[in-house]
Amino acid sequence: MEIIATEARSPLTMQQTETIPSTPPSVPSPRLLSLDGLRGFDMLWIIGGQNIVRGLAKALPGKFSAAVARQFEHVPWQGLHLFDVIWTLFMFIVGVSLSISIRNRKQRGESDGRILGHALKRALIMFVLGMAAQGNLLDFSLVTLHPFYSVLHGIAAGYLIATIVTLKLRARGQAVVTGIFLIVYWILLLVIPVPGVGRGVLTPTGNAAFYIDTLVQGGFHFGENTWFLSYPGFASSVLLGVLAGELLLSARSQKFKCALLFAYGAGLLGLGLLWSLWLPVIKLLWTSSFVLVAGGLSCLMMAIFYLIVDVAGYRKWVFPFSVIGANALAVYMATELYDFRQIGNIFVGHLLPRVGRWDDALASSVAVLIIWLLLYWMYRTRTFIKL
Repeated sequence: MEIIATEARSPLTMQQTETIPSTPPSVPSPRLLSLDGLRGFDMLWIIGGQNIVRGLAKALPGKFSAAVARQFEHVPWQGLHLFDVIWTLFMFIVGVSLSISIRNRKQRGESDGRILGHALKRALIMFVLGMAAQGNLLDFSLVTLHPFYSVLHGIAAGYLIATIVTLKLRARGQAVVTGIFLIVYWILLLVIPVPGVGRGVLTPTGNAAFYIDTLVQGGFHFGENTWFLSYPGFASSVLLGVLAGELLLSARSQKFKCALLFAYGAGLLGLGLLWSLWLPVIKLLWTSSFVLVAGGLSCLMMAIFYLIVDVAGYRKWVFPFSVIGANALAVYMATELYDFRQIGNIFVGHLLPRVGRWDDALASSVAVLIIWLLLYWMYRTRTFIKL
C-alpha cells in the first residue's frame, strides 16, 4: 500500500482522474473526469448513502418511499435491486481503469512481467484487506476467521485474471474469452454433481459453487456468497469494463464513443435478460446472466457520466463524487472497520430524540458528511492511498 502526498492545489484543478493516452506523444492527454466521478458515486452508496435513503423512507412513509428503499436492499436470492449492482459497478470501473492503466504503462516501456507482478501484489493486498474488513482477521481467532468472505476477495480474483487476459489479448480476444468464461461457468453449474442434491440445482445451499466452496474452505466456510467456482464470473465483470475502456481508448470522436457505450450497455442488458430465461439472475451465485445484466447497467451508468462530464463538459457537479473516488479503497476500509455514526452522534446525538422519525436520516447524513470532509481534507492535501 502506498500513500502519495503532493503539493496542495485548487480542488477543481486537481481532479484524481484516469488519463487516456494520445497517439502522438506531443499531444496533451485528455482527462477522463467521468470515471473518478462514477467511482465516487458508486462508493457513496457503500459508505452510507444507502442508510440516508432508508432513513428518508422512514421519515416520509409511503408506497413510493418504501419502493425506493427496497432498491437499496439486497435481493435474498433470485432477481435484482439497484443495490445489487453496486459491487459489479465497481468491478466494471476497475476494468475500465485497468485497460487505461495497462495502455499507459506499456507506453512508458514497462514489460508484461512487471505489470503482472504489480497486479499480483495488489491482488494479494486486497485479499488480506478483505479478511480484515469482512473476514474477522483482526479478531486473531481461527474460530471467527472467514478468510474468503469479502467483496475484496472477488475484486482481487477478477482483477488478477482480467489483467492476464488484457495483457495477452486485444479487444476481440478479450470479448471471446469473456464469453467463454460465462459459458463455462454456466456449464459447471449444470454438470457438477452435488451430493444429496444432484446436478443443475440453484438453491442457496444446494448448488455446485456452494459445494465447491465448502470443499475448499472446510470449517472456514461462511455465508451463501460463492467464490472459487465463481472466479470466471468475477473476471468477466472486470473484463466487461476492460472492453469499455478499450472503446474509450479508441481514436473515434467522443460523441461516437458515447453512442457506442450506450449501445454496448443496452446490448449486454438485453443479452443478460434473454439468458435469464434459462439461467436465473442470482447475485450470490454471480451467474452469467447476472454478470451481463449488471454489466449492462454499469455500462449505461458509465455512458451517462461520460456524456454529461466529458462530452457535454458539465464537470463541477461531479466534484463531490470525485473527492470520494480519489480514495475509494481507503474510505471503504475505514467504514468497514469503524462506525462513523459514533462520531456523528457526538454532534447530533442529543438532537436525535427530538426529531422523531427523522433520527436515522439525520444520523446517517451527518456520518456521511464527516466521512466526506475527511476525504476532502485528503484531497486538498493531495494525500491518496493507493496499492
